[in-house]
Amino acid sequence: MSKRKPYVQELPTDWWMKQLFYTKYMIREGSSVFITIYSLILAWGVLRLSQGEAAFNAWMTSLQSPVAIIVHLIALALALYHTITWFSLAPKAVDLWIKGKALDDKFIVSGHYAAFIFATVFCLFVIMV
Repeated sequence: MSKRKPYVQELPTDWWMKQLFYTKYMIREGSSVFITIYSLILAWGVLRLSQGEAAFNAWMTSLQSPVAIIVHLIALALALYHTITWFSLAPKAVDLWIKGKALDDKFIVSGHYAAFIFATVFCLFVIMV
């Protein structure tokens, strides 16, 4: 049995706030928890829809309170932040080569934004028609 003490590096609780890179990373990762909670709220709406029109209308009424509107706005902001940061990471995950040359990162990122805009417009079109 060894009598040596293992080295334990002290890590302050605010380590992620000391560098902007880590702060952005923690906000992005933390946003996924909030988005999960928001997804559960929407799933609750599907459950209420299956329970009938009165239950669904009561759920819709509860979403019109000032607190619910603030939650919606926070969820929107965090979802957009998560999307923007994820798209900026896309070139690290996608390694495209055309005729022996690596595709420039800006084309990969702009392709993601184009697909995002197309999907958003398509969904809005389907909802409105």
